[in-house]
Amino acid sequence: MAAFSFNKLVIFGVGLIGGSLARALRERAGLAERIVGVGRSAASVERALELGVIDEAAALDDDAALAGALRDADIVLLAAPVAQTGPLLARIALFLNARTVVTDAGSTKTDVVAAAQRALGERASQFVPGHPIAGRESSGVEAALPELYVDRNVVLCPLPENAADDVERVAAMWRATGACVRQMSEAQHDRVFASVSHLPHVLSFALVDQILDSADAELKFSFAAGGFRDFTRIAASSPEMWRDICLANRAALLAELDDYTAVLARFRAAIDASDGAALEAAFARSRIARKEWQETRQERGAIKPSGDIAAK
Repeated sequence: MAAFSFNKLVIFGVGLIGGSLARALRERAGLAERIVGVGRSAASVERALELGVIDEAAALDDDAALAGALRDADIVLLAAPVAQTGPLLARIALFLNARTVVTDAGSTKTDVVAAAQRALGERASQFVPGHPIAGRESSGVEAALPELYVDRNVVLCPLPENAADDVERVAAMWRATGACVRQMSEAQHDRVFASVSHLPHVLSFALVDQILDSADAELKFSFAAGGFRDFTRIAASSPEMWRDICLANRAALLAELDDYTAVLARFRAAIDASDGAALEAAFARSRIARKEWQETRQERGAIKPSGDIAAK
């Protein structure tokens, strides 16, 4: 495995994900090279500059600042909501050095690949799609942690036109943070994460919404305890981000929702029929699978708090 080094890293969106990468490379990997943060405005990345997470700040709408930020950059990370990937790539295309490798941190990949091909054309070979499977309920650069990626998976979905060295460079960057790097196709990625990440978030938001719509919502919330807390923890995640993810991965997520609805219908029928044996058998099967999954995770040292419990 190649060691990672860089001269200049540019991060678009210095929040939890981008900020944690910057902190990990600086504080864990001991790399003191230049890190530039780009935000929608200069003010939006000013806090990251104050905290020492980045060395320089630039505004996305400032041509001169953006050109300077991207000049001689080794790697660019797009750490913004997936719906912004296409516009961001189109914005930076004119300023992109031919040797710069671009990657992203989006939770969907099929749409991101299509966006890269539209925005970059033949230069899409410079774009290596990625997805760090890590998060917290908190957002923003203040929530960034240097150890966020330790023992976490990062999925890369290389394009056929990507140079092998570019893919390895992005992989080496994530390994430097303590992450484990895996590869799969963008279609397989979106099917997997629709099931273990996107669906759980939708269900968590849905339960809170259901209670909010009830006549005695305040009373119900007053009695909510550990089970409600654990099930709905990820409903504290960014509404903007999860809106974009649901729409970007629409087909795979709808398929998972249909399958989940079928399971709920089966459980409902068992409850309606007072079929305790069917319920117990289904619950026992799920309990065993959950226990085995947790034990495997603990053996790998991968259990830790996260903003996306089902995908980690």
